[in-house]
Amino acid sequence: MFNNVNNPFGNRAVSSSTSSDSNGKRQKEDPKKELKKYIGEDEPDEVLIGGLPILTEDEILAMTRQYINKLKDENQDNEKVIKKLDKYLDNFDVKKFMKKNPNMTSPDFYMVMFNETQGLIK
Repeated sequence: MFNNVNNPFGNRAVSSSTSSDSNGKRQKEDPKKELKKYIGEDEPDEVLIGGLPILTEDEILAMTRQYINKLKDENQDNEKVIKKLDKYLDNFDVKKFMKKNPNMTSPDFYMVMFNETQGLIK
């Protein structure tokens, strides 16, 4: 009575996958062929998550100034920290920074800046 309820196949009989194979045996693909298939594929070593663009020198310099200014605002009551941040900004070399951290995206920049300035704040 309920055979046709929610049956996407209509009145056709549904057979299992083992009954459609010859002699009821499953034929497995040769594991060596499968391994060769995966080894033969060339994939890039690096994956850019989110496909964010790589930053230019001008962008890094502007983002650095903005980052340092935010840190100065957060620590405006501590004169010692502000002097350290000013000194860091004066000594900041964009070319050296980019050479040390190639192909940097904006999330990478914030991670590196956090690590470099953490010692200045404490």
